[in-house]
Amino acid sequence: MTSKQRAYLKGLAMTMEPVLQIGKSGATPELTSAVAEALEARELIKLGVLKNCIDGANELAAVLAERTHSQVVQVIGKKIVLYKPAREEKNRKIVLPR
Repeated sequence: MTSKQRAYLKGLAMTMEPVLQIGKSGATPELTSAVAEALEARELIKLGVLKNCIDGANELAAVLAERTHSQVVQVIGKKIVLYKPAREEKNRKIVLPR
């Protein structure tokens, strides 16, 4: 992903509300499957990390991106933004700049 594409996705994510919140249990298999489903439906999602979460936001972002085969767009404070394009090109909602 180029810096221009990352900046474009960051701009889209600014107005989004977090889809899921990560609590004290951290990156459980249930959370991973929920993130994967959300990515399949939306392509770009924002996650919130609660204060009682043991893991840091950067660690969680890396683990979730690896498990869901997505890309970390940004981590700011307790917010994580992940992106995964739809499998089929005709189903893609977000068109990245070149």
